[in-house]
Amino acid sequence: MKEIRGEELPQPVGAYSVAVESDAKGFIFLSGQLPIKDGQLLKGDFKEQVKAILENCKKILEAAGSSLDKVVKVTVFISDMDKFGVLNEIYSKYFKPPYPARAVVEVSRLPKDADIEIEMIAEK
Repeated sequence: MKEIRGEELPQPVGAYSVAVESDAKGFIFLSGQLPIKDGQLLKGDFKEQVKAILENCKKILEAAGSSLDKVVKVTVFISDMDKFGVLNEIYSKYFKPPYPARAVVEVSRLPKDADIEIEMIAEK
């Protein structure tokens, strides 16, 4: 994976790459993951919700023969953009440069009234 960079390009304002290029032949597309731990939807502690999702994504990717290091695109749906700083704090512990491209979108409602949902695309 190669980070796309340049002085004339917008610079990331967090733990993500503006864009990445992949020469992989296969991709793994993770559907949106909710904060599920031990079969239960987590509510309350937002840090724990983010950790639960990222740990589940890590397990899914490993089961598919990939890893978080091979993620090229992340989309985060969040019910309260005021929690963005907490999201970024935890997220940045799971990824290292070059960070995946990322979008964070505030939405009015998520499945099961979750506070956050994350989907990913990774190289095989």
